[in-house]
Amino acid sequence: MDRPETRDVTVEDADVAYQVVGDGPIDLLFCWGFGSHIDLAWDEATTYPEFFRTLASFTRLILYDRRGMGASDGVPAGAFPTWESWAEDTGAVLDAVGSERAASLGDRRWRLLLDAHDPAVREQLRRFRGREVKTTGDGFLASFDGPARSIRCAETIVDVTKTLGLDVRVGLHTGECEVRADDLGGLAVHIAARVGALATSGEVLVSGTVGDLVAGSGIEFRDRGEHDLKGVPGVWRLFALAR
Repeated sequence: MDRPETRDVTVEDADVAYQVVGDGPIDLLFCWGFGSHIDLAWDEATTYPEFFRTLASFTRLILYDRRGMGASDGVPAGAFPTWESWAEDTGAVLDAVGSERAASLGDRRWRLLLDAHDPAVREQLRRFRGREVKTTGDGFLASFDGPARSIRCAETIVDVTKTLGLDVRVGLHTGECEVRADDLGGLAVHIAARVGALATSGEVLVSGTVGDLVAGSGIEFRDRGEHDLKGVPGVWRLFALAR
């Protein structure tokens, strides 16, 4: 089965990316939340392609990225979508593919996992003196007083959540942020979100800015090459934490 065509449906002033795989009698809707990227998920170096092919062997599998994630349009810096807007994304995708009713994969199980995930992440933020800025549905936006501490915290979060059966991904960037009451915004926050969207499952991915700042600290990285970050000027070299 070849990589499917990525299409877009317009929701308000943004395009939501989706794919349809297979032609089974049941429509199955699949979205894996924060950090998703339906184009990158088909990289044969990941476990997703085989998983998707298995699902598509007996269903019509509908994959999509919510607004602000992956192949879908971004949102203004610091303005993460609400659950209500994500529900609109889901409805728009179902309408676009002509699905009157689709099964949602693991909603209840996913909610139970989130209920375990959030306290685990908060404990590591406390341990590494990070500040929780806000949650983003099934992800976190956090700030730290130093890049090395943020990397060690991210590494521990990946390990801890793996014991829960979750493969999380983390994106890190450092830069000036706009302080808005208890929230943070600005280009630096947007870049961090885009870096996170390019990370693979279980990966801590950092911008070259972060890598430069921790040079000589003993933290080692693998070069992940240069990337265009959607909505961000220039080309960015990214590095994955060596684990």
